[in-house]
Amino acid sequence: MSAREEFILDLKRGSLSLAEVCRRHGISRKTGHKWRARHNEEGHGGLADRSRRPKESPLRMAEEIERRVVQVRLEHPCWGGRKIREILSRSAPSGERVPAASTVTDILRRHGLLGGGTRGGAATFVRFEREEPNDLWQMDFKGHFAMAGGRRCHPLTVLDDHSRYNVILKACGGETRGLVQPLLEEAFRRYGLPRQILCDHGSPWGTGLRADGGAYGRTGLSLWLMRLGIDLIHGRPRHPQTQGKEERFHRTLAAEVLMREAVWKSLDHCQGEFDRWSRIYNQVRPHESLGMKTPGERYRLSPRSYPERMPEVESYYLAGDELRKVRSKGEITFGNRTYAVGQALVGEVVALREGAAGCREVYYCWKKLGTIDPSQATKSKGYQNRLLED
Repeated sequence: MSAREEFILDLKRGSLSLAEVCRRHGISRKTGHKWRARHNEEGHGGLADRSRRPKESPLRMAEEIERRVVQVRLEHPCWGGRKIREILSRSAPSGERVPAASTVTDILRRHGLLGGGTRGGAATFVRFEREEPNDLWQMDFKGHFAMAGGRRCHPLTVLDDHSRYNVILKACGGETRGLVQPLLEEAFRRYGLPRQILCDHGSPWGTGLRADGGAYGRTGLSLWLMRLGIDLIHGRPRHPQTQGKEERFHRTLAAEVLMREAVWKSLDHCQGEFDRWSRIYNQVRPHESLGMKTPGERYRLSPRSYPERMPEVESYYLAGDELRKVRSKGEITFGNRTYAVGQALVGEVVALREGAAGCREVYYCWKKLGTIDPSQATKSKGYQNRLLED
């Protein structure tokens, strides 16, 4: 009989307290409690010696974590320590410690997986973000790039401002309304309608800038969006930072996709890579400005569904409105004076709504285009007066 079995036997006899039995066997009370608990749980088998080898080897665990860090980096060569740490934490077993982002960076450095760094000094700017998904989408073309055979790819990108969710990433062969509108229609059917879309002043959603820096008129695409109840707004002229999220998305797209292919064979080749990466961007890639969440975790569908029948323009107008059909030169008349409303509106019906001091507010659908002020207009023949902008 072993000493431990004798200890248990003496304890069972019940004539002595545990403390006294421990004293007589020359062991501490802590050890005595341990042997009694093991015997109660496992019987005599619990009294056998156990291996002191740790259940988990710290060295082996460190090697496994390091292997996973390297694997994630090789799959996503542009991701740094914070993003990789977030990916590791998602898949880590309960209770397993995940290394700090700085430790992940050290691992990358040891394996020669850190680039030389491409970031310059951080610019000072004010970040804005809409409060809800689909309050604002940002839309732009990424700079076009060459494909085999002398062709070029023009990536169209659309992001939800609140969640950074990539709504559209399409390899296009040009930058025309005929290409963009069907893609927007497809997105509206899938995600619902946004309240506003922010663009620059370029084609096909804008008509460029005047010499004084102001914007020219509207386009057929913007009128189509108005009829759907979507407000197309434009960033400040020559201020691309207004669409900062789109600009950042374009840099990420270039670094993680475009720069990793030596030759782009066709639009289908581009689209295949775009689709693969877009799923990673929306559902896997942690976003630092979202608290390391993914855009897919923050985005939700719009409650405004795409209408199968386009609303009639005149359904937006009020009973007291004066209606005018826009003439061939993009103009209307009021009080024997001519006013320019835009070439894109030729043949469309606009509404004149009474304003202050004899002025008239000009509307297309629900959107106010500007104000007619007869006191500032000229009667010169052939002269188009401008609408006053708010």
